[in-house]
Amino acid sequence: MSDVLYFDDFALGRRFGSSAPIAVDVDAIKEFAHRFDPQAFHLHEAAAGASVFGGLAASGWHTCAVTMRLIVDSDFRPAGGIVGVGVDELRWPRPVRPGDTLGVVGEVIELRPSRSKPMQGIVRLRFTTRNQRGETVQEMIANLVVPRRPQ
Repeated sequence: MSDVLYFDDFALGRRFGSSAPIAVDVDAIKEFAHRFDPQAFHLHEAAAGASVFGGLAASGWHTCAVTMRLIVDSDFRPAGGIVGVGVDELRWPRPVRPGDTLGVVGEVIELRPSRSKPMQGIVRLRFTTRNQRGETVQEMIANLVVPRRPQ
């Protein structure tokens, strides 16, 4: 695959974006919540209306899962796949609501060659997930292991 990127191909400030947005509907919010985050404000409109959210809201973990799908389907194609060693500064500044359509943009913020494993490096990216109004619904910094180009 010619669009695969090795550690040596990355540059600070390089950006990657999702191609097709993902719509989040009531059924998806409730199904995810039922299985993985069964709190009333993710499951029931009445409870959600009386909560800090003031209405039904997707679990932050649901937003993370959608973001991961957006990243996998984006133009970000590191050699070896998207292999993370951690996430820093995960934030959900706004809830995802039924009817929201999400997209993601990633930006390279740090490149660190590995001292112990010279054939790879760590690429740090800030991934920002936004809804259809351009409002940020999630921000995170991902630390990814990316192989160096074979010699």
